[in-house]
Amino acid sequence: MKYILFLLIGGLMLGQEIPTEAIVDSMLVVMTPENARGLSRQINKTSSGAVRTLEYEYYSDKGGEDVLMRYTKPNKVKGTAFLMTHHADDIWVYFPRTRRTRKLASHAKKQKVQGSDFAYEDFAGGKTWKDDYTHRRLPDEKPDEYKLEFVPKPEISSSYSKMVLTLGKNDFFPKVIQYYNEKGVHEKTLYLQDIKIIEGYPTAMTMVMHDELDGTETRMETLEMTYSVSFPEGFFSEGNLKK
Repeated sequence: MKYILFLLIGGLMLGQEIPTEAIVDSMLVVMTPENARGLSRQINKTSSGAVRTLEYEYYSDKGGEDVLMRYTKPNKVKGTAFLMTHHADDIWVYFPRTRRTRKLASHAKKQKVQGSDFAYEDFAGGKTWKDDYTHRRLPDEKPDEYKLEFVPKPEISSSYSKMVLTLGKNDFFPKVIQYYNEKGVHEKTLYLQDIKIIEGYPTAMTMVMHDELDGTETRMETLEMTYSVSFPEGFFSEGNLKK
């Protein structure tokens, strides 16, 4: 990863034009580490200003292909867990009160997670974006930023008709992602802030998802994060949701 970025940043310093394909490849490298384990705080804010705060453990494998989230706070949701496999094509939810696990329908990937403005598919990572989306570079609005447009291919199921990303030219990491719904309306905007380098990867310590239509907002604060982690066989399984 560092070698790829060295070559690309070197090209920038020499004033060379970087191909769009190389920009996309570099972005996917820095935003989809192979494995991750973290702890996050989720702050949901309604349009009326009411606030609800939760915390959850986050586990990701294969560049976001498999994701497990388990809520730890408050007590009302403690133990509630979500498992997303195959980039959120398959989703299971565990409810500790009933001690039951339920598999959600395929269209559930478009639903919001625990009252937030994040949909299940937003947690699926971007590893497949190059194959599942057509992409093109848009005119730069600032000299230190790239703008890219991603449109899902016809065979891909997505609640978004397109995504527009703003990347930093210094690290190829997204700063802003604009989501457009199936009608082509700008529905949500994700702001990735307080970027820190953790184990060689740019990491957004704060992510703010703003719903442009409803006026709601969700703030995700990274409390802990590591990418130097591996998971035992069966970790991302229905059976592990109950632990």
